[in-house]
Amino acid sequence: MGLLRTLVLILAVYYIFRLLSRWMAPKIFGYAAKKAEAHFREAFGQHASAAGGEEAPIGEVTVEKKSKKNSKDSEKIGEYIEFEEIE
Repeated sequence: MGLLRTLVLILAVYYIFRLLSRWMAPKIFGYAAKKAEAHFREAFGQHASAAGGEEAPIGEVTVEKKSKKNSKDSEKIGEYIEFEEIE
């Protein structure tokens, strides 16, 4: 009798979970989509304002060059290790 009660309980919990997920899943996914949209809008707004805030007239192309930096980053760092294939 205990085994039958356990199986009925497991099946009841399973079907209740399925029923609730059908009702709640669209709401959860809608909420997640709204949050993602807000995040992307915020990120795009920050990017657009960081770009200068001024909009160029349509069809006009501008090229902005970055200044060259003389840094010592191009120096050789570490040592070269040659690997051999072992068969």
